[in-house]
Amino acid sequence: MKIVFYQTENGRIPVKKDIDNLEKVDKAEVFGILENIERNGFNSNRVEFRQIKGKLWEIKMRLSTTGYRIFYTSIDRDTIILLHSYKKKTQKAPSNDLNVAFKRMNDVLE
Repeated sequence: MKIVFYQTENGRIPVKKDIDNLEKVDKAEVFGILENIERNGFNSNRVEFRQIKGKLWEIKMRLSTTGYRIFYTSIDRDTIILLHSYKKKTQKAPSNDLNVAFKRMNDVLE
């Protein structure tokens, strides 16, 4: 499976920046999990994939120090685009994080 990071019009890569800002151990775990997803696809261990709405999906990760979520969409069977990420703090995904993910998804799919 190929993983692509969403890039804004001005060249920013928000999900990569968010991951880079994590604590060192969490950062290593997230990149390790993403590598595992590239190798094993949806059969990867230590993660759950959950549909949010329509073509918006979520990768749920349990890290050493926190829960972490990445919203993504698929552009074909073997490629996903990582749209937005956040540290899990509440039971439900914060609406502002969902709105950002939907906006970026619409940008990608148009």
